[in-house]
Amino acid sequence: MDGLLEWIGALPFAVAIRRSATLYIFANAAHILSIGIIVGSILPLDLRLIGFFRSVPVGVVGPYLSRAAATGVALAILTGFCLFSVRPVEYAGNPAFLTKITLLTLGVLNAALLHMTPQWRAAVKGGPLSLRVRLSALLSMMIWIGAVLAGRWIGFLLE
Repeated sequence: MDGLLEWIGALPFAVAIRRSATLYIFANAAHILSIGIIVGSILPLDLRLIGFFRSVPVGVVGPYLSRAAATGVALAILTGFCLFSVRPVEYAGNPAFLTKITLLTLGVLNAALLHMTPQWRAAVKGGPLSLRVRLSALLSMMIWIGAVLAGRWIGFLLE
């Protein structure tokens, strides 16, 4: 595992980011913007699914906000990997980083599983919001807020 982490840290873009404060700032800013896309799309959708904003049709906002969140996740993974590559050995041993990655995985898994259910398809078609959909939304909110908090915690645990 250490060999893989050292290889990641030696990748040309990792070396370039490590050597350039400007590149690091841009990678970090892009990561923060990506997180903003995730939170800015997931939380309103989850709130709608648990019963807020009832006048807004799930069929209108659900597909759009889901795609926006997926785009944010993809960008956050890409930019996060760039940031990770700067200090991979340190990050791989950081409990906050490991918590964040676990929560990210759980968040993506929760969304993927929800989108495969007939309850989600029914909700998007204007049907009732089932308990399964509501619980998944509540879990999603907890997971993504936890991931953001864990991400902020990372820097406090690095030496």
